[in-house]
Amino acid sequence: MGLMSAMYAGVSGLTANQRGLTVAGHNLANVETEGYVRQQMETTDSFYRTVGTSALSLMQTGHGTDVSTIKQVRDQFLDKTYREEVGRQNYYRLQYESTTEVEDIFGETEGVAFQDSMEEVWVALQEMCKEPDSIVTRSSFIQTAVSFIERAEEIYKQVGDYQVNLNTQVKNYVNRINDIAKEIYDLNHSIQKIEASGFENANDLRDRRNLLVDELSELVKVSYKEDATGIMTVYVEDYAMVTEDLVYPIDTRPINDETSMIEPYWINYDSVDLFKFDRVPSTEADTDVGALKGLLIARGQKVGRYTDIPTEPTEEDFTDEAGWFDLTSYQAAMRDYNKEVEEYKISVESSVCVSIQAQFDNLIHGIVTTINDLLCPNKEVELTDGSRIKIFDEEKASVGMDENDTPGEALFNRKSVERYTVRAVDIVNDDGTVEHKEAWVFNDEDPANNYSLFTIGEIEVNDKLMKNPSLLPLSDNGGTGDFSIELCESLLSAWQAEFDTISPSDYTKQNFNSYYTEMIGLLGTNGQKYKNVYNSQENLVNSVDNQRQAVHAVDSDEDLTNIIKYQQGYNANSRFINAVNQMLEHLLNTLGR
Repeated sequence: MGLMSAMYAGVSGLTANQRGLTVAGHNLANVETEGYVRQQMETTDSFYRTVGTSALSLMQTGHGTDVSTIKQVRDQFLDKTYREEVGRQNYYRLQYESTTEVEDIFGETEGVAFQDSMEEVWVALQEMCKEPDSIVTRSSFIQTAVSFIERAEEIYKQVGDYQVNLNTQVKNYVNRINDIAKEIYDLNHSIQKIEASGFENANDLRDRRNLLVDELSELVKVSYKEDATGIMTVYVEDYAMVTEDLVYPIDTRPINDETSMIEPYWINYDSVDLFKFDRVPSTEADTDVGALKGLLIARGQKVGRYTDIPTEPTEEDFTDEAGWFDLTSYQAAMRDYNKEVEEYKISVESSVCVSIQAQFDNLIHGIVTTINDLLCPNKEVELTDGSRIKIFDEEKASVGMDENDTPGEALFNRKSVERYTVRAVDIVNDDGTVEHKEAWVFNDEDPANNYSLFTIGEIEVNDKLMKNPSLLPLSDNGGTGDFSIELCESLLSAWQAEFDTISPSDYTKQNFNSYYTEMIGLLGTNGQKYKNVYNSQENLVNSVDNQRQAVHAVDSDEDLTNIIKYQQGYNANSRFINAVNQMLEHLLNTLGR
């Protein structure tokens, strides 16, 4: 039995070294295979047979070696770190790419810059104010205003089209996420089936599954866990997407009836949104992960308008003519304003598209209403029912230089809503008397009604002025025919005067030109910030991946060394078996005599 035990030990050595040669050869064959993790054979003692006892211990003989497992050489900590950081890298990659696209639309880096359009309006305004009685300068100013509005609409539309065009990319990401989830589900059951016997590890299938988890981590925030049977449960944005029994897919749907943009949602989890946009994305909160989320945040959930920018209430707004300050109402307004600012930071400021749309629309709205209110001024009056309205201020208004001295012609109109509605009103004068008159009541802007706003897309140059520039109200209303020097000076001064801050967090008011410069500068600054974070993340991801490769990548020199080692071991065991065979042959021949 001793020789047979020795024979068994030699055979087990042959088997183990042969398996070792296979593993090393498999590693070398996959040295260029993406996602392949090098495999390593582990051996253990085979069983022992007790042949007797002694005073000190059992007397045992070994029966060679067994291959205990062929394992993957992975570092789970590095895998987890890589997947977290690559998701953040792709989030900021999409932020940077979107910012670059928007910069190109405004043409400040190349092409026709909108800054040129603003400069043309300013020059035409200056020339008109030099010769306000000239039909040529008036016509030039009006035509420049037409070009200005058309260029603004074109840019605004291009940003909106870019938002909608991202639907294709969103759908592609969603489809790929679902495909990955389905493949992981199939791999789970293939791995479970192969490893159920306990004699084999489905290492190549595990490589494919891990590669898919890597890819999924680029698109969305991912977490996962694996049970003892080899089933990996995958969570996407804290919802289980792949379980042992099911795959929970996502789909896309229109955000609302007002936009063509789409959003991803869970089909099975009561149709809840895939992402919660309820706070400003940050690394600290771990809410800046995944290319899909980066794309959606950069795009935004709506088309930005000037009404999205909160306006801080002032104490003057709550002080009456007698000087009494309504502190309670002011404090309530400030609370509402602070809530609006928080919402602005989440839904507007964090999105490159929505924020630039809102700021740009605010600029155009400011230019249009400022010029209109000087050419066609309003005043606020109190009615007998206590309400206050705006009416056309006939006393301050200038007139055209046509034969009828036509007043009330604004340069810019709303496409769907007239500037004034003529109706009878009862006005309470400063002395308490009531004046019944027919007035031009200003149709005020209503944030709930887009058609009532002087917003891009709803603005057009007054057609009457385009046909007859003499109607442009630049003349005094005293009937002398003289042009209004005061109005011309006001138009020029208004262009240079403080207009608004770029955002609620900025306290420096800008004029029109500096507002635009600051807006584009902020866009470029944010783009550079995203680029810097992306580059930093790229370096970090590469560093972690290099550490991963050092652990699980195939080392050709090591595996070639292993081949020589296993080959020598195989040969040694062969010679051992030959020696045992010769001993058995000699023993049998001796006994046979």
